[in-house]
Amino acid sequence: MNQPLAYVHPQARVAKNAVIEPFVNIERNVEIGEGTWIGSNVTIMEGVRIGNNCKIFPGAVIGAIPQDLKYEGEDTTVEIGDNVVIREFVTINRGTKANWKTVIGDNCLLMAYVHIAHDCILENNVILANAVNLAGHIEIQRFAIVGGLSAVHQFVKIGAHVIISGGSLVRKDVPPFTKAAREPLSYAGINSIGLRRHSFSNDKINEIQDIYRYLYVKGLNVSQGLRYIEANLPSSPEMDEIVAFVNKSTRGIMKGYTKVVGNS
Repeated sequence: MNQPLAYVHPQARVAKNAVIEPFVNIERNVEIGEGTWIGSNVTIMEGVRIGNNCKIFPGAVIGAIPQDLKYEGEDTTVEIGDNVVIREFVTINRGTKANWKTVIGDNCLLMAYVHIAHDCILENNVILANAVNLAGHIEIQRFAIVGGLSAVHQFVKIGAHVIISGGSLVRKDVPPFTKAAREPLSYAGINSIGLRRHSFSNDKINEIQDIYRYLYVKGLNVSQGLRYIEANLPSSPEMDEIVAFVNKSTRGIMKGYTKVVGNS
């Protein structure tokens, strides 16, 4: 690790086999795990915890204070799991007293110029493509993918195995297993390709598709759709996950697709 052109604060705890490239700045109260590589010109500020075998590319800034006027200097953290790839010029802000931490799970990929604001929670295996911007307090569940140049409103929740089209404005919660596209962001079917890649059977994919027909296709409102699903469709872990997600939504879920007819 001994890199004479990098600054590592004496109180930082860096694994012996971590690689720190020239011109890196690592402040106090930082922990970096085994096998992690920190590229040139990365800044890691106070309160950052980085797991094992991560790769952080040049220009990233991890652990800057929140861009939140309510932040009062409280002692908060950024917690990054194992096997995370953080590409060039990504910025990740610390938490506030609302949640005390910003969390990136294991095996996540954050492509270049991604911004993750205070108190966001990313579960394992999330992918954010280039220049995705997350406001504060966002939750993204396992295996979700957000397309490049998308912007996500504060407090939004994105469900597991979701895929969101590039350039999207995400203002509402996006339920699990779905595709989201168009403007305003709308239901565009279920993420069948992603589900197959993660070993969901055709029967299970069809079951999930049936659930969403009653939420988005049959002309029912959300409450009517949920009542029908719970009363008439066979129970399963996926159904329970979808119903719980929708019931817990505070911003409301994305709309169903409606064709806009222009003036002739």
